[in-house]
Amino acid sequence: MTKTYAVLLRGINVSGHRKVPMAELRSLLEGLGHTDVRTYLQSGNAVFTTDSGAGEDELRAAIEDAIEERFDFRVDCLVRDGDYLAAAADACPFPAAEVKGKELHAFFCSGPVNSDRFAAIDREAYLPEDFALGDRVLYLYVPDGLGTSRLAPVISRPSVMKGLVTTARNWNTMLKLIEMTQEN
Repeated sequence: MTKTYAVLLRGINVSGHRKVPMAELRSLLEGLGHTDVRTYLQSGNAVFTTDSGAGEDELRAAIEDAIEERFDFRVDCLVRDGDYLAAAADACPFPAAEVKGKELHAFFCSGPVNSDRFAAIDREAYLPEDFALGDRVLYLYVPDGLGTSRLAPVISRPSVMKGLVTTARNWNTMLKLIEMTQEN
């Protein structure tokens, strides 16, 4: 059965470091046998279809290994199918339709996120910024944008996210990836 996935690469093409050109990423994914490969922006978003029957973790591992082989550095990736992305967007507790894309972010996580990780954070001290937890995703509302957020650095500290691979996408990118995964 053919399924459509998004792969989210973490920490590439930032300030000229860990360069992964999107044309090469598309070629790499096609070389792994995936079809309908498309990329979005230069920050490591790709969509592909596969009928391999492999799960998200198997796909992730194969992509990470291929990137390391091709570029001589390892890149953490998360792979999510289109249905998951749509469900994550639907489950967002913030009024996504009423805010600008830069005000809302999805921090995708390699595993479950539970409230215990964030118990020490005084959420009221960061208002109007806020966050909510979902299925392997943390939603972050930052009305003045991520770049000036006081809460984002706190929730993404290694001590808080210990043991998880995380990568964030703004809401505009989230919606585009959903659209791209639904096109096939």
